[in-house]
Amino acid sequence: MGEYFRDNGMHALIIYDDLSKQAVAYRQMSLLLRRPPGRREAFPGDVFYLHSRLLERAAKRSDQTGAGSLTALPVIETQAGDVSAYIPTNLKAMKQVCGSSKLELAQYREVAAFAQFGSDLDAATQALLNRGARLTEVPKQPQYEPLPIEKQIVVIYAAVNGFCDRMPLDRISQYEKAILSTINPELLKSFNEKGGLTNERKIEPDASLKQTAKEIN
Repeated sequence: MGEYFRDNGMHALIIYDDLSKQAVAYRQMSLLLRRPPGRREAFPGDVFYLHSRLLERAAKRSDQTGAGSLTALPVIETQAGDVSAYIPTNLKAMKQVCGSSKLELAQYREVAAFAQFGSDLDAATQALLNRGARLTEVPKQPQYEPLPIEKQIVVIYAAVNGFCDRMPLDRISQYEKAILSTINPELLKSFNEKGGLTNERKIEPDASLKQTAKEIN
């Protein structure tokens, strides 16, 4: 259905909710059919291939073929926050970075609704509003300029860890471009590798993010 809209010059969004349950159902069917189980969690060896083939249907067609698009948003379940399981393996670094941002954004939206009616706010509330405004601004990006996953990790990491807290909102995009152009490319690639953002890997980017923030301010 999504491909129909894409191929006829329209735009569609398809949300897979969720790939983990699909993988479990596929494993059960495979075991019932006496297919050989894989080494990890008894998943069939081709489960990743099936997911890749499914997600690769998402595409943007050229102007010559109608300029339609299909965007895929896969959802993956984790058990007790475990991102080392077979299906969620590739989410480790992003999970580490985004863990606290969901709570902070929820608190920000709750406080922001009441803050507009009062002028006397304590320091903690002001800090929450300040951080929330920047966490809301950071994910914005120009149209047709998607970021690779490792660059997304760096940008979100900077916001979550307070490097943008004193940055004027109108300079957030400038700061993002600056940190992505100055950070060590090899270190950038390592963020998306197995192991995620270890304490050793945080030392160098922290220094770079802090220095770039001073220059922008």
